[in-house]
Order: sequence, then C-alpha cells, then structure tokens
Amino acid sequence: MGEKPIYVENQYLGRDRGWVSVRLVLALFCFTAYYINIDRESESQLFLVVGIAILFVSIVMMYMLQYRITVETGCVKLSGLWTTRLVKIDLNSIVKVECKPYSKFFINNPVYNLHQKGRIKFYAGGKDAIWLTDRDGLLYIIGTQRQVELQQAISKAKAKSSIS
Repeated sequence: MGEKPIYVENQYLGRDRGWVSVRLVLALFCFTAYYINIDRESESQLFLVVGIAILFVSIVMMYMLQYRITVETGCVKLSGLWTTRLVKIDLNSIVKVECKPYSKFFINNPVYNLHQKGRIKFYAGGKDAIWLTDRDGLLYIIGTQRQVELQQAISKAKAKSSIS
C-alpha cells in the first residue's frame, strides 16, 4: 500500500492575478463598446457575445488544474494536465533548497516543464517559488502559493529519505 504524501498542492491555470486582470479589462472593454454602440444592433451584439465569452472562459480557467505538486519520501512529483508527463525530482540529488521570488516581472506566463538556460520552470501563478539545485547544477524553479510549507515538506522528505 502506498504511503501518504507529505505535501500536496494544486496549481490552477486561471488564478494568477495579473492574467485575471487582463481578461477582466478586455471584458470590460467589450461591454463598454456594446453600451456605446447600442444603436447599431448587429455590430454591438458581437461585443456583448465576446465579453460574455471572455468571462465564461475566465471562470472555466479558474478551475482548470495546471499541475499538482506532491512531496513524498525521497522525491517531488509534478503532474500536469492531460498530455503532460509526470516529472519526478529525486531529493537525494538535491544539494540546495531556497525560497525566492519566482520572477521580477509583474505578469508571468504559466509554464510546465519549461527547459531554459539550465533551469526547469513550473509556474501557474503568484510571486513565490522554491529553487532546487541538484548536483549537476540544474535548477528547478517551482512556483507555489505556500512557499514555506513546501520548503518544510521538501526538507522533511529529504531527511526521511536519508534515514531510510
């Protein structure tokens, strides 16, 4: 029977404040254009339909799981959407665990398993991240909403695996 995970966190695609703001501004623009063009019935209805579609897609994306972080004894597992592969990070090869901001930018794109300049990034939203460095110098950047809890869980899992 499998062991119970030490830590589980779900990252949702549409819950990043920056992108929610962008989508709401676009919907507001569509509704304003609809109100201004109320006399021209056929053109204004398109703005109304597009505004409602933006709101609907935004609501659906708030409940769409981008990836799940699971910390178990000896490993961190990241499982993504339907067609993505499971990423398993062995904690025995991790030499440094740091809490840092994900990026200095205000709005960041959601990514899953993005290999770029010796870094592997996982991000859905928020400002915080855990930076894991392995023996080979490869850096895993995992965006999280609960940075301190994830760091403690990784430290606990790493300690359990070294005892076993």
